[in-house]
Amino acid sequence: MWEVIYNFLTSVPLWEIGLIFVAKVIEVAISTLRIIYINKGFRTLGTILSLVEIFLWVFIASRVIVGVAEAPLKGIIYGIGFSAGIYVGSILETKLAVGKIYVQAIIMREEAAKVVKAIRDAGYGVTVMAAQGKNKSRKVLMIFSSRKNKKALIDLITTLDDDALIVVNEVSIIKGGYSNSFRRLAK
Repeated sequence: MWEVIYNFLTSVPLWEIGLIFVAKVIEVAISTLRIIYINKGFRTLGTILSLVEIFLWVFIASRVIVGVAEAPLKGIIYGIGFSAGIYVGSILETKLAVGKIYVQAIIMREEAAKVVKAIRDAGYGVTVMAAQGKNKSRKVLMIFSSRKNKKALIDLITTLDDDALIVVNEVSIIKGGYSNSFRRLAK
């Protein structure tokens, strides 16, 4: 029995296992980014990534398909590489934080002036509306930002009003109005 397991695990050279795994991780991570970039409107970058992706796929898949009957370990490593590539691609997407967000903050009326000033001083455009909560008057702040600035913007608001209710949504199109320089760099 141990001989069968040993033969199975050593049926493919270690360098080939590593090559299949790493290349598949890279290919699937690129595929994940390609889909995200195309959905966000970055067609040129998505097209370039698709070219790299398909070249990697052709060479990796052919390496696995040839001889998979004699060495099923290649198929297993290929599948594990696929799963790991999805994970790596999602981490990369989070780090790159491509796109825009709309932040809506509902804050105490008394805190509004200092929060709005701090947001504007940080370079964001903010629109303010009066609102009425269950028991108190509130202000609703509407802010557009790049996704990369999401944490900093939320931290800024909660530092000045820790009771703020903050809602963040992804945005596909922004036209007109004031926004910081991210619009020029976005596409």
